[in-house]
Amino acid sequence: MNRPPPPGRRGPGLTNPLPWVSNPVAQNILTHLQVAYPIILLLLYFAVFTARSILTARNNDNDEASKQPEQLGPGGKPLPRKSNKNASVVPSSLDFSKPRKLLFQWLSVGVLATLVANVVVVIVHALVEREQRWWCGQAPTIYLVGAFMVYALLLIMMIDTRPSPTIAHLMTWAVALMMEIILLGASFGVYTQDHREPKVGDPRGGELEREMTHWEILEVTSDLVRIVLLMGLVLFYTTFVLLQRRKKKVQEGVDEQTGLLSEGGAENGMATRPSTGYGISNGKPKGPHDAPAGWERPKESPSRSWWEYIRAYGIFLPYIWPYKDRKLQINFVICFIILFAQRGIQFLVPYQAGVITNILAGEKGPMRMPWAAISLYITYRVFQGSNGLLGAARQVLWIPIEQYSYRELSVAAFEHVHMLSLDFHLGKKTGEVLSALGKGSSLNTFLESVTFNVLPMLVDLGVAIVYFLINFDAYYALVIAVVTFWYIYITIRMASWRADIRRQATNASREEDAVKNDSMMSYETVKYFNAEDYEFNRYRDAVKKYQSAEYLVTFSLALMNTVQNLVFMLGLIVACFIAAYQVTTKQLKVGDFVTLLTYMTQLQGPLNFFGTFYRMIQNNMINSERMLELFKEEPTVVDTPDAIDLPSCQGDIRYKDVQFSYDARKPALQGLTFRCKPGTTTALVGESGGGKSTVFRLLFRFYNVQSGAIQVDAQEVQNLTIDSLRSHIGVVPQDTVLFNESLMYNLKYARQSATDEEVYEACRAASIHEKILGFPDGYDTKVGERGLRLSGGEKQRVAIARTIIKNPRIILLDEATAALDTETEEHIQEALKTLAKGRTMLVIAHRLSTITMCDQILVLHEGRVAERGTHSELLALKGRYAGMWRKQVRAQRAAEEAKVLKDKADRLRRESMDSSGHRPGGQQDGAASSSDEDEQPGPARQAKEEMGVQQALSMSPRSEIPQAQITSMMSQETASDAHGLKSGMVRSPSPVREEGSLGKPAGHP
Repeated sequence: MNRPPPPGRRGPGLTNPLPWVSNPVAQNILTHLQVAYPIILLLLYFAVFTARSILTARNNDNDEASKQPEQLGPGGKPLPRKSNKNASVVPSSLDFSKPRKLLFQWLSVGVLATLVANVVVVIVHALVEREQRWWCGQAPTIYLVGAFMVYALLLIMMIDTRPSPTIAHLMTWAVALMMEIILLGASFGVYTQDHREPKVGDPRGGELEREMTHWEILEVTSDLVRIVLLMGLVLFYTTFVLLQRRKKKVQEGVDEQTGLLSEGGAENGMATRPSTGYGISNGKPKGPHDAPAGWERPKESPSRSWWEYIRAYGIFLPYIWPYKDRKLQINFVICFIILFAQRGIQFLVPYQAGVITNILAGEKGPMRMPWAAISLYITYRVFQGSNGLLGAARQVLWIPIEQYSYRELSVAAFEHVHMLSLDFHLGKKTGEVLSALGKGSSLNTFLESVTFNVLPMLVDLGVAIVYFLINFDAYYALVIAVVTFWYIYITIRMASWRADIRRQATNASREEDAVKNDSMMSYETVKYFNAEDYEFNRYRDAVKKYQSAEYLVTFSLALMNTVQNLVFMLGLIVACFIAAYQVTTKQLKVGDFVTLLTYMTQLQGPLNFFGTFYRMIQNNMINSERMLELFKEEPTVVDTPDAIDLPSCQGDIRYKDVQFSYDARKPALQGLTFRCKPGTTTALVGESGGGKSTVFRLLFRFYNVQSGAIQVDAQEVQNLTIDSLRSHIGVVPQDTVLFNESLMYNLKYARQSATDEEVYEACRAASIHEKILGFPDGYDTKVGERGLRLSGGEKQRVAIARTIIKNPRIILLDEATAALDTETEEHIQEALKTLAKGRTMLVIAHRLSTITMCDQILVLHEGRVAERGTHSELLALKGRYAGMWRKQVRAQRAAEEAKVLKDKADRLRRESMDSSGHRPGGQQDGAASSSDEDEQPGPARQAKEEMGVQQALSMSPRSEIPQAQITSMMSQETASDAHGLKSGMVRSPSPVREEGSLGKPAGHP
């Protein structure tokens, strides 16, 4: 269609620098708003999304802070609050129902469909009028492609996140609706008046149109439908939120009409005393399902927002940042300066390559040898990248910072584990804790990656988009933006899919380490039960499980790398085609094509690194999650803010109506009340599970009482600092664990300032000094892991010696002499008698013969004091204690008689062999016999004795033999023989006697 040029044009072959339209204001609005449209929406969405995440996280923090006080870790640094695993991640009142979500999603799909319709109109229009070289121009292209990316992102976030949609979606839809209305008005302002259509290279250089074309009608129709859909999204969201708020107010009104007493509340306005002991939460006992289990391994990715992740891991910042070391802070600043210098070099390398190409192609004057340009290019390359001079300098400067953070994190985690209470250590897996303690390097890698890889990557991508937008045109910037969007999205989606696979592999690796560690720690147990094959198979199964998970990790990684490379290659192909076309049409120079290709190839590094970084971040976060969980573990027994020291101790101990339970269904102590006066000895006896060990644990403050009080010198132990209380208490446990160090190291562990002579005196008192001197290395002898190279009795005596070295005012003995032989026990009893002078002793005893001289004996039954008194007083009561005493006397008699019968069996066997002319070991008759002086028994008597022998051989020397069986055995002997047996008994480890039958009782324990 040929029309005369409008007024103001200088001729048909000339074009104005600015496009001509009858309404230039509408045209400027249309052009600039189309370019800004996707940028505004994208920035708005992320700004509101970020603000909402931060506010939500802070509200959650405030809720948690109101429920639990802040805990401080090593060095006074705050610990992260432990999240409530039973709490819902997102309150249901803030989310929409599934039908409403589907409505929002389909409306969003409709918005995307209108943009696709616009794109189809543009492509068909360009094909139909290709001879006129029609093209929509840069601004509409940016608008259509950018808007499609933004609305696709909104839809993806709506599907992937919960709750959804959010206020971020609403704000984005509302602003998009306003801009769409403005764009529609500007389009009508341009299309309904005289205007020129765009063509390639000239936005308004095409044919003059005086009214809307059918292509423009299709365009504005799609725009109008998009406005209607956006309006529906805004209206539906607002309506649904108002309905939810109204429903919530109605529900609150119903709640206000319910009773005032909630679950666990006190009746008639009377409150019960709050409890803070083990198994208690907010004053209510925890059941077995509510109580914290052992330190469990996470099976799935935690449901947290990105901001919650940042806050959670931000707790490590005080351990990572060298806030006290100025030299390291200067190193950090220099590293950042080098970082920005590297970004400049990264930009100059492709630019200089283009300069060299243009010189060689003669684009800027005659062709010549570009010595200076090549030298400058080589100089840039020397400094470029992590392997260049700048990268090497930065790595060297970063080493002390990395070592500092690793040292602080590892030491802090180690200190924190030691600060945790006994309940954590009883439920832990040693291999799991050791694995978590070794994850400080993962956090170091995370910090370095964020600082020197993520930030440079973002800077490089931003600079690339701006550079192409200014020096080339918007198409290249758009290609980079689209490639970056889809590359990052695919990386995040596939990496999220891989996260659980990676976590399973990590858990399988930890399980393999745990199996290996447990098996090595239980070496002797494995040998006792010939369980080598079982352990081999168990470890082999753990390895196979890890390898199966590792295969999935490797396969998913290869798949993700392939998809990432495909996305980037598609973007590179599009950019190369556009650049090649512009070079052939003289819009670009050859050097520009080289610069473009070099820059695009160079951008593959940051994008590839993002994929690597995201995977690395996941690996590091999965690995460091265990350390984070360690830091989140809070000690259940801590000093109160107003706790005081116990500088001196007299040893006056009082239990006042103490209640305690490990499990709310089964109390361990019920109203326990007793007193230990200074300098006295109190024994605790009773059946297993009666609460004896719990008494010790509460006094040592491994746990806090749930009600009642424990006092030391009239001070409640919960009002005393833990360190000062424990410094006055010495413990000799039933199972002594020693460090894999020398004996001297283990002995001085009780008091590092002790002299060698004090150690020798303590060992003499514990009857271990001569034994130690008999070792080849004496006191320098290594005891092995957990002291396994020492016998049970030797370890027990070392424990007693350590307690003597500590010299406490209160001593807790948990079956301290149970593993000792008769002679050694006599020495230990004398040593303990000396040690007990002026000190308060509590003794847990199962062998009642060791506690007959105690000042008081408490018989515990089901957490209560069933009987109390001295030995003679309790025997006179003829209650539980007297029954236990009689059982032990019978058992000891049976053991002694069984031993005598066994000795007699040995004698009869030797005599029988002598009479047949054979001797043990092949000796002939005539060798001296140890029983020659014994009278040879007659046949009848010998047969009778052999019957008793067979019975004796079936008995363990220490087993309890029923009285009827003992009587049957003894009836085979004459009265004089029986009397001889009794008078010739081997002395028991601690002499016992029947009630009222006795001489002098055993010594003081």
